[in-house]
Amino acid sequence: MPIDLRHDPEVVELVEKTERFIRDYVLPIEEAHNGDITAAGGDDLRREMNAKAKAEGIFAPHAPVEFGGLGLNMTDRAAVFEAAGYSTFGPVALHIGAPDEGNVHMLDHIASEEQRQKFLAPLASGEVRSAFAMTEPAPGAGADPDALNTQAVRVDGGWKINGTKHFITGAEGAAFFIIMARTSGSPGDRGGATMFLANADTPGITVGRHINTIDKAMIGGHCEVTFEDVFVPDEDILGEVDQGYRYAQVRLGPARMTHVMRWLGAAKRCHDVALDYVSRREGFGGKLGDLGMIQQMVADNEIDLAASRQLLLKACHELDLGNHASNETSIAKTFAAEAYSRIADRSMQMCGGLGVSADLPIARLAQELRPFRIYDGPSEVHRWAIARRAIGRAKKAQAAAEAK
Repeated sequence: MPIDLRHDPEVVELVEKTERFIRDYVLPIEEAHNGDITAAGGDDLRREMNAKAKAEGIFAPHAPVEFGGLGLNMTDRAAVFEAAGYSTFGPVALHIGAPDEGNVHMLDHIASEEQRQKFLAPLASGEVRSAFAMTEPAPGAGADPDALNTQAVRVDGGWKINGTKHFITGAEGAAFFIIMARTSGSPGDRGGATMFLANADTPGITVGRHINTIDKAMIGGHCEVTFEDVFVPDEDILGEVDQGYRYAQVRLGPARMTHVMRWLGAAKRCHDVALDYVSRREGFGGKLGDLGMIQQMVADNEIDLAASRQLLLKACHELDLGNHASNETSIAKTFAAEAYSRIADRSMQMCGGLGVSADLPIARLAQELRPFRIYDGPSEVHRWAIARRAIGRAKKAQAAAEAK
């Protein structure tokens, strides 16, 4: 019996509704503000777009049904998130952007019942935003999480947290933070981290400078955040003490794949703009699209889009089965992040001078896509992990053969 790779009719209908919503409502807003979500209105615009998405029945497709979401699994999310990602404002409109989408997923799987009501319910409904405070300035945690430097020390009734974070997406305007802090061991040691939930107005939390990056579509910016004697009661520990890295895996694999989904939409948009251009533009005795060199770029874009989509679906399938899917998500993330930049670059080249101008969205989308080779783990770190697993499997197979 063949494997059925088709989505259910309900998901197909949801994708079609999302495509219309993005085309008719969201894209004009994005283009009017040159893709800068802050200049477009920030949270005021978010709330307006969220209300429209709720009215269309497409809001929060990933969130639990009990909190107003649609409860889609990872595989079914893929096509919907891709459709939303066709506009860089689409994820904000549907409330599926980073970091909120990943935080909803993690809270749904880990939070206590009290935490679900206190933190997950308002986040899933779009009433508030959140931030995940993990990354630190050197020599703290970045691509190497074991370098975690922020400290949490036990005090009467809870913990006090001290440390500095940076590149914290969505920090400005977030209602609460999920803070990764060290509760045992020293920087460089494996393990010993714990996740804490803290309202943004908790004394000692300061959101500082916005780090000016080339991407402009993530609401709340990428900020520096300091924690100075921040008290968190025991009931606001997320999961268990010293098990933060283990719990973070609940978020990291799926969050990498939802990034792949969203930015797949942006990469497809680059390709669609280039296709429209080369099928119309005349030169050298015909349409540009009739030239062999252009056709090679078109074909390579089609291949990169198709391969990214299939690697994504393979990883999502494994996640839906309840597997960690560490290898599948690393492979899909690494390939897609690099493929999307290739697609944007080819699309820009096909459109000539217009490709690097603000008259077309490709150059701006290329700036949004480029950081994905760094966000959620640099390609080099994922390659190291993929190779390490492969070599480990080979050594294990050799040992098993020698034992016979």
